Amino acid sequence: MEEPILRYEKIDFLGEGQFATVYKARDVKTDKIVAVKKIKIGSRLEAQDGINRTALREIKLLQELQHINLIGLLDVFGQKSNVSLVFDFMDTDLEIIVKDSNIVLTPGNVKAYTIMTLKGLEYLHQNWILHRDLKPNNLLINQDGILKIGDFGLAKAFGSPTRINTHQVVTRWYRSPELLFGARQYGTGVDMWAMGCILAELLLRVPFLPGESDLDQLSRIFQGMKNLTDYVQFKQFPAQQLRHIFSAASDDLIQLLESLLSLYPPS
Repeated sequence: MEEPILRYEKIDFLGEGQFATVYKARDVKTDKIVAVKKIKIGSRLEAQDGINRTALREIKLLQELQHINLIGLLDVFGQKSNVSLVFDFMDTDLEIIVKDSNIVLTPGNVKAYTIMTLKGLEYLHQNWILHRDLKPNNLLINQDGILKIGDFGLAKAFGSPTRINTHQVVTRWYRSPELLFGARQYGTGVDMWAMGCILAELLLRVPFLPGESDLDQLSRIFQGMKNLTDYVQFKQFPAQQLRHIFSAASDDLIQLLESLLSLYPPS
């Protein structure tokens, strides 16, 4: 029987994190180009079978979820010191596109990326899943321009009124006010707020609220968000209208942005 690892011929190194290495490969059985994420196996204290909880969560969710705007998990196989996840290969991500000044982002592009992300989120939320780590470099784009939400290491089921969650999720710049205040019970609003920050970044071509600490993040939010002035007693700043910040954006995008960056976002 052929070893699973032999099926995937390495082509190029793509990146490395604390617990995982990602490389581009060719599936010799189908000749398809894929991405292989090799995750280091932790101690048995970390999770069942020695595989860290993040990897287990990602595998379990991606095996159950299928949508055109979610990254596809094609295969899973293990070795003594690691477990490998095989994904659709994606050519780029939204962070790279936003930062590349040579790429023109038309209003149509902004709307298309926003709609595809929202469709993926809608599917997740309909299946009672929070992504909890939405940010531009987790929004992957293939050669056909299709956007797929990736990296489900922090994703988690929601819905129980008694479920206690960690507030240390979502990269700070995309973290909602309730998470910054330490909320342990929350819902789809954390993903929708992050989506609002991403839409703002698409329009500005720079991060909208790049806080240097949780306190600084809250300060930036309260300076820029007029609709949050009643949320808590905080140092008073002259609130700005989003329409003034995003003066070139169309009315429908401004309306969407205001609904996403709200205490009562659309579910």
